[in-house]
Amino acid sequence: MSISLPKPIAAYFAADRTQRTGVADCFTEAGVVKDEGKTYAGREAIRRWKTQASTKYTYVSEPFAIEQEEGRAIVTSRVTGNFPGSPVDLRYSFVLEADKIASLEIGL
Repeated sequence: MSISLPKPIAAYFAADRTQRTGVADCFTEAGVVKDEGKTYAGREAIRRWKTQASTKYTYVSEPFAIEQEEGRAIVTSRVTGNFPGSPVDLRYSFVLEADKIASLEIGL
């Protein structure tokens, strides 16, 4: 199933498939990511987060649904890889600012 994603979100998932550390460029300079109970603020922190996650696990993320909720774009994606509990459907909660991602929270 193919879904239409806003440009900054499509860029995030494209970078996550090909050049994982490039996802940091999809964020505003002060962008924030919340994942697995930790917060990463700023592009460099986001780049380090993605580098560590990519070293630890190999995975593929396939978005299959999107909805708008209180100013957020909620994308549900099937994530399959070499991590405990794979595959899993994760919710990516994006707040956009112009053509960049201001914040992202990843959870179940």
